[in-house]
Amino acid sequence: MSLTGDGRAELDRPGPEAVSIGGVRVGAGSRVRLHPAGDADLLMRAVAGRRAIVEAVMQDLEDNVRLTVALEDDPARALGKARGLGHRFFFAPEELEPLDGEPAHAVPRRVLVAGIGNVFLGDDGFGVEVVSRLSRRPLPDGVDVVDFGIRGMDLAFALADGYEAAVLIDATERGQPPGTLEVIEPEPPEDDYAGLQGHGLDPVAVLAVARRFGALPERVLVVGCEPATIGDPDGEDIQAELSPPVLAAVEAAVTLVEGLIGELTATTKE
Repeated sequence: MSLTGDGRAELDRPGPEAVSIGGVRVGAGSRVRLHPAGDADLLMRAVAGRRAIVEAVMQDLEDNVRLTVALEDDPARALGKARGLGHRFFFAPEELEPLDGEPAHAVPRRVLVAGIGNVFLGDDGFGVEVVSRLSRRPLPDGVDVVDFGIRGMDLAFALADGYEAAVLIDATERGQPPGTLEVIEPEPPEDDYAGLQGHGLDPVAVLAVARRFGALPERVLVVGCEPATIGDPDGEDIQAELSPPVLAAVEAAVTLVEGLIGELTATTKE
């Protein structure tokens, strides 16, 4: 019996990279025709004979393999996990007919560009300023630029929402001269909630929380800038301006992030 909707999504885990259907290797990106089983419900029968794109191969707790598919002509397919119910279907391998050799319509890779920081703590607002400028520039389809500020939990949920890659932009203290830019590929720590309290957030800790909510993007990069001054979150003084060296690095950071976006979106999902 094929399943529709997300009712058992929490029981799924990644399955094999691909399965063999009639001697044809079928995995993420494969193009198939739908042939629901005879006892399928009305919704599944309604899509019989339609063409679809395989998005993932999943395996439930009983080791049953099923493939998540989206209809090829559904415009919501490009939204990834942001789609509602009814746009995503689950089929057993025997219910799919491979359409080997027929090209699928390319779908942009989803990339999240997240600005992090507190604009009232001096150079801590670096990431917010960078995404503010990026949001006014043309970017490839599938790229979302969001100012998360200090909303760590919101960022964690977003990272678990089906993005293929993410670029987090933040002020990072690494002992370099103020204004120095670095690209870091971090590993999530074991302490899931460290760094999410108070007036700021630690992007590495956010990755740990996001990992608990769902699969992380394939690649997560942090574009960091060495701050000159970061205000005291418990103090009364407001520092709403970036220091001269960090302000001077903002435009270079925008160019750097645009280059990373180009690399991360160079391959489309087909």
